[in-house]
Amino acid sequence: MFQPVSPTALIIDDEAPIRRAVKNAVLSEIDRAIEAGTGRDGIDQAAAARPQLIILDLGLPDMDGLDVCREIRKWSSVPIIVLSARHSDAEKVALLDAGADDYMTKPFSTTELTARVRAQMRRSLVPATEAQHTPLVVGTLRIDLLKPSVTRNGEDVHLTRTEWELLRTLLRHAGRTLTHRQLFLAVWGDVSGDAQQYLRVHVRSLRQKLESDPVRPSLIVTEPGVGYRFDPIP
Repeated sequence: MFQPVSPTALIIDDEAPIRRAVKNAVLSEIDRAIEAGTGRDGIDQAAAARPQLIILDLGLPDMDGLDVCREIRKWSSVPIIVLSARHSDAEKVALLDAGADDYMTKPFSTTELTARVRAQMRRSLVPATEAQHTPLVVGTLRIDLLKPSVTRNGEDVHLTRTEWELLRTLLRHAGRTLTHRQLFLAVWGDVSGDAQQYLRVHVRSLRQKLESDPVRPSLIVTEPGVGYRFDPIP
């Protein structure tokens, strides 16, 4: 009889105490955790074990964690949460552009890490087609990407073509921070011009149409210096 494979997390970090703390945090959400102390070992284990989640430290002894992320992204879409002692916006943008799904700066709360793991696992279990074809209902707001249409209190909300492309991109990656560059490429198709300024204008317009309080947005959230994230509220 077929036995389903237990969800596995791969922890790539050269510090044993960190690996132990991360392992204790993720085992409340995932059945099994395996460890790697170097970037090369982490890549090899990712290819062999095909884990359902990877938690990756950037400061590895043999190679930069950013390169590990890029290598894994060549053949896998597994959710990757990056741990880093680096706090600059440029570093955050670089790792998100390299394909990371989330990041946390050290020192980190294991409670928050568990919540991030839970969110990534929940997101990975929803097929892309379902996410695109099932209307999203948040309060009185209803978004249907298939039609496409947006209504609030039963009234149609008109979106421009650019606003639709921006909303579609954010929804397809709901819960994940997308950098200015990633959004600019997805919506405009090139990287010329001031991505932050273009996005600022259209995000402001989207918020005016979608948010119950555009001044304190809860759906389209700004990650200062990095990009934007769509946070659907249950």
